[in-house]
Formats: sequence, structure tokens, C-alpha cells
Amino acid sequence: MMKHLLKMSDLDKEEIIDILNLADQLKYNQKHGIPHHLLEGKTLGMIFQKASTRTRVSFEAGMYQLGGLALFLSSRDLQMGRGEPVQDTARVLSRYLNGIMIRTFEQKEVEDLAGYGTIPIINGLTDYAHPCQVLADLMTIREYKGAFDGLKLCYIGDGNNMANSLIVGALTVGMKVSVACPEGYHPAEDVLEFAKKYGNKFELSDNVLEMAANADVLETDVWASMGQEQEAKERRRAFKGFQINDEVLAAARPGAMVMHCLPAHREEEITAKVLEAHAGEIFDEAENRLHAQKAVMVRLMGPEDVI
Repeated sequence: MMKHLLKMSDLDKEEIIDILNLADQLKYNQKHGIPHHLLEGKTLGMIFQKASTRTRVSFEAGMYQLGGLALFLSSRDLQMGRGEPVQDTARVLSRYLNGIMIRTFEQKEVEDLAGYGTIPIINGLTDYAHPCQVLADLMTIREYKGAFDGLKLCYIGDGNNMANSLIVGALTVGMKVSVACPEGYHPAEDVLEFAKKYGNKFELSDNVLEMAANADVLETDVWASMGQEQEAKERRRAFKGFQINDEVLAAARPGAMVMHCLPAHREEEITAKVLEAHAGEIFDEAENRLHAQKAVMVRLMGPEDVI
């Protein structure tokens, strides 16, 4: 049974499918006005070292819909930014809260919270991993395609936290994965080692059209993430051509989905034309952050008998 969600490799296939099935049920309940106060009386602390629209709103709204309370904690509200060790923060908050979601820079900070605290920790994003987003992505793929087996996902762009988590998540549920990114911007080494176990189900290249060939799902992310603003000009040069556009869509399988974790920079990693043509799945993907995260919170903080 999962105790935390720190990265996608914390979950096996059975656990991912269980979360997605519960997310589907919670989405149905929400759409049909069926109360589902599975976390009544529970409190989630939300630590934000990195700002976010989707993460804050989806977790806060999700806890409300589940009958619980979410507390927003910025770096100004915590002593961590003033020298208090993360282990002390973890021990204190464990006595006040039922769970913590943290969105920060270093993966070690998330791991330390889990190591020293006694309550579930959810990674809302680090520079290494973005598991909540990828669970929402997998939920969306299954909604549109019905299943995972035999599907190919192609990720184009920076080998960042999204690439790391997509590779692990998609391979784990049975998809093929191809990644197109320039030299020097590859996914993390431990993720590439993980992918080796899947043999020819994983490909990595700097050839965008080869990687996109016969893909059922195309996905991308911004070229310069939060904290990389100083690199933006250099990255625009490095990633020129690593864009989802009409030519890339033509290489993919007919009817291919296009996904983006947002925010999107139109005419950089994706053209405005392609984004608007595939706004349906992209904004369903954004909505599914709410439902997938609710499922994670229920599994970590809720009653064990929830099916």
C-alpha cells in the first residue's frame, strides 16, 4: 500500500490503475452532484516554494469537494525559508495535519519530508518529477483511447520533470514511449536506466519526426520551466525544431491526441493552430488534475475500504 507519492516509480501498474479507477468514480460523482466527503475532518497542508495556478486550485478545490480543509503555506509562512531544517518542519506539521502536498525545486526536500514526517507526502512538482500531472495525463489518455496496451506516446522537448515522470508512468502501464530532445537536455540518468528494462518499448533520439512516427499520443512542455528564465534565450536556440506542429502531427497516427501540461507558449513548443485544434484533450487533461489528485489524497488519507 502506498504511503506517499514522491515520484512515479513509487507506484506499480496495479496501484496506478487503482488510482485511475478511483479518479474516474470521483469524477462521475462530481459531475452528477453525488456527495463524496471521504476526507471529512482531514486537513492537507500545501507548501508552495514554486507558485502555480493549477496545482493550488486543484488541490484546494479537491480537498473541499472531499469534505476536508486545505491550508496554503507559502515560503513566507514557513520557517524553512529562514533556516529551520526540513526535518523539524516535517515533525511539527505531522502533529497538525493529515497530509502535506509540496511544490518545490529539489526532490531531496520532498524525500526528506517523507523521511522525517509521519504523515503522507504528495509531490506537487519538483525539478525531477511531476507525478500528479502524469496521473492526470494517463487518466486522459485512457478516457480518449480506452486502454494503454499497444499505444505509443511521443514526448517532444526538454528532458525535464515531465519527461522523467511520463517515461516511468507510461512504460509502467504498458505503453511504448519515444522521446525527442536535443543533446544536453536528456531525461535523468536513473530514468533512462529504468527505461532500459523495457527494451524496444523505449526510444530516445534528437530526430523529432522519427520519434513521432505512428504515435497515438503527442505531448510537450515549455522549453524553459520556472527557475530557468535566465536560460530562456539559449534554450530557444537549442529547442528550435522541437515543436508539435502540422508536420509532426502528419507523422503521427491518424487521430493522435495532443497533450500539454500547461501553461503553453504558443509558437514555441506547440503551434497555436495545433493547440486550438486539440484544446479538447488538453483542457480535459488540465481538469483531470483535480480528479486524479483527489484519488491520490483518498488513497493516502482516506478510509481503507473505499473501492
